Amino acid sequence: MCLAVPMRLLEIRQDNLGIAEVAGVRREVDLSLVDADPGAYLIVHAGFAIEVLDEQEALTRFELFRQLGEIDKI
Repeated sequence: MCLAVPMRLLEIRQDNLGIAEVAGVRREVDLSLVDADPGAYLIVHAGFAIEVLDEQEALTRFELFRQLGEIDKI
């Protein structure tokens, strides 16, 4: 099963790529499916940002992941 993960966009690089972070882990993500600025919260699936979240929704999802034991520290 694959799971989409909420992440925060830290920076945008060339060619529709960006760096996103969750719980201290940074990953390169493809931004070609969304319109987002640094600081935005994203849903990332298989290396692609597929949705932009508002901050409250992102925090709600982080809490759910924390309760599931998937994220220790936000």
